[in-house]
Amino acid sequence: MMAPPVKSGPRFDHMIQSDKVRVIDESGENIGVMYTREAIEQAADVGLNLVEVSPNADPPVCKFLDVGKYRYEAQKKANAARKTQKTQDIKEVKMRPNIDTHDYDVKMRNVYRFIEDGDKVKVTLRFRGREMSHQQLGMDLLRRVQDDVAEVAKVEAYPRLEGRQMLMVLAPK
Repeated sequence: MMAPPVKSGPRFDHMIQSDKVRVIDESGENIGVMYTREAIEQAADVGLNLVEVSPNADPPVCKFLDVGKYRYEAQKKANAARKTQKTQDIKEVKMRPNIDTHDYDVKMRNVYRFIEDGDKVKVTLRFRGREMSHQQLGMDLLRRVQDDVAEVAKVEAYPRLEGRQMLMVLAPK
């Protein structure tokens, strides 16, 4: 046997479980505390539903509203909030331990741009062949990156070695 579908959104009319509710009419006037059945009948007389707007209050606060319109407005508000929300991506900048100064400057410009956009930056330093025996050069390079971005970013994950690459994660301050 299947369970009944779970209704999302506010409770209204006969779904309201409390015996007494505080009622606010369609114009925003506080009518007062009354029995739920009585409030539902009054809302129906006006052609609206009794909608629970504050279920945690004692007694719960209910309003005379059109349920469909109320849900639609709530959905629009949630969509607008989702639109303005900024997601934080992780951008990756790859380097080698013996990087040239101009190449380094170009990579650092990218790092600054990513951090200004509010993204995290993962700096990856790849070692090849005999470079593995000179890991201190890689550590020095990542320390230099850390010092260069110190005023705009903080180190979220300090440099660590994973296989043949060294990783460091920077986040905007």
